[in-house]
Amino acid sequence: MSIWFGEPSLEWANARDDTLIRTLGIELTETTDGSLKGRMPVDHRTRQPGGVLHGGASVALAETLASWGATLTVDPSKFYCVGMEINANHVRPVAEGWVYGEAMPLTRGRTTQVWDIRITDAAGKLVCVSRCTMAVLAKPSEY
Repeated sequence: MSIWFGEPSLEWANARDDTLIRTLGIELTETTDGSLKGRMPVDHRTRQPGGVLHGGASVALAETLASWGATLTVDPSKFYCVGMEINANHVRPVAEGWVYGEAMPLTRGRTTQVWDIRITDAAGKLVCVSRCTMAVLAKPSEY
């Protein structure tokens, strides 16, 4: 059974020009019944001075996947989602190419969601593991 509210539009999410997603080259690539996948280049935008993927870029990818994942599971006419907390363990350096993330909800409650995000390199080796807690907030009344 799918976790998504309606049919998620990754094209719409990827077309947003005014966000960090565009700056870092993050792309949402696929939804499965229970996860959201994306990728990010390892290049001049995402490397640290030492020449490998910056941990902050990995966290940005992780929170992007969790945020969009949470957002796509709720009724957008009634709710919106924002990050509350994120942590990450960086376990392997990557110097070039792409990293791939997959976000899966551990719990989707009425007011909070917790997402597990795993980032891998092109060979499928674990680069970063992250957990992100999202707040599910009611949209303010229009009156």
